[in-house]
Amino acid sequence: MSIRKYHRLVGIVMLTPLIAWTLTGLFFLIQPGYGAAYEMLQPRTYPLTGTLESPLRSPQAMPATDSWSEFRYLRTVLGDHLLVRTEQGWQHLHPDTLLPWPLPDADTQLKLVADAVARNTPRYGQVQPLQDGTFQTSTGARITLDWNTLSLRQSGRDTRWIDRLYQIHYLQWTGVEMLDRVLGVLGLFLLAVMSVTGFRLTFKRRRDF
Repeated sequence: MSIRKYHRLVGIVMLTPLIAWTLTGLFFLIQPGYGAAYEMLQPRTYPLTGTLESPLRSPQAMPATDSWSEFRYLRTVLGDHLLVRTEQGWQHLHPDTLLPWPLPDADTQLKLVADAVARNTPRYGQVQPLQDGTFQTSTGARITLDWNTLSLRQSGRDTRWIDRLYQIHYLQWTGVEMLDRVLGVLGLFLLAVMSVTGFRLTFKRRRDF
């Protein structure tokens, strides 16, 4: 088979991936809607005002401990929280007792999440009850709560759509990791073959002239 036929055959095979790379690459360059899709959702915090009845609730009176490398003291709609960082990671302590604060029930979690999304109702709408560790909103967003760090993670329909574009761009078409890697390597190999054959055809034409 001649170089020209090799080049044409590989070009036909690579037509779909090249179009996908071009369109998704253009999208990633412009990045429309990225701000909302990857918004850092955080629990709403409130000023630390009023009388601190217990010395344990005052950041200035926190007892020194060698196991804490960092701590955060904040107030949410659920009250005051103490987050401490140790070698094992973050822990959520109750500021009154300095004992671990276990994950509250679903209704209490819902109260915290609903208060957080209230600042952006056009995106989140109404939060529905907890199901399988995830809060679903009326706009299709999914929210998960990490109680140890008191942080929230959100993904909307736009987030999942952009994630699918990433999968298309990187040839993650099957959902099987090993097979997708083979497709990626094969795609790069065929792209290299097309470049080499195109390069040789270009210089061959010059010699013919």
